[in-house]
Amino acid sequence: MNSQPLANENGLRVRGLARRFGHKQAVDGLSFDADRGRVLGLLGPNGAGKTTTLLSLCGLLRPDSGTIAFDGRILGSDRGRTIALIPETPEVYGMLTVWEHLTFVARASRLAAGWERRAASLLERLGIAQERDSLGQGLSKGTRQKTLIATTVLAGTPVLLLDEPMIGLDPKGQRELRELIGDLRAGGTTVVLSTHLLESAEALCDRVIIMKAGKEVASGIVGDLRTRAAGDSLEDVFLRITA
Repeated sequence: MNSQPLANENGLRVRGLARRFGHKQAVDGLSFDADRGRVLGLLGPNGAGKTTTLLSLCGLLRPDSGTIAFDGRILGSDRGRTIALIPETPEVYGMLTVWEHLTFVARASRLAAGWERRAASLLERLGIAQERDSLGQGLSKGTRQKTLIATTVLAGTPVLLLDEPMIGLDPKGQRELRELIGDLRAGGTTVVLSTHLLESAEALCDRVIIMKAGKEVASGIVGDLRTRAAGDSLEDVFLRITA
């Protein structure tokens, strides 16, 4: 990754992120800031580059160029300890129980003693405590999603990426997740989420970036975007900008 000057401010700083697949430029020179204790939304039509951006940020894809930094420190291939991703398609280990997933993450992250209480609380909060001893191979999609949410939140990385986090969750699960994201924000976690659910973005995000063809085409606070686009809702803004 290229070394570029970065502001010495707390939070995630991305400069000139680019990723190509063959002849397709999936992400094209994307730059943005995501502060601690804030939720940044990535919006855009299918193929806009949202998922590729998240995969590049967490290290599952190698960017062609660009700089990713957190709290003024440029992150390298070890950024998994700083940035965690909950993907759109929830994949769990079929032969591990829900609780064994939490145990694995706690040991891998070297969490301090007492993590079990927090883990149990997360299962209760997400409504899957009764599935504690169920194997991953028998879980519904929604429960797999909640298992990944619980394990990722338990690990406590300062940056959390969410790719279409509401997909697969029933209305109660969506509310639980919105409340959990609110708590993470209050605790200083940097949250970046990609979503097609514009109402959720409007309710959750402090700022949004609207992408098209791998580039930012608009960004800002939702209210400011409404004013600039003369729209009545985030959906109006989105449709005007991406038309």
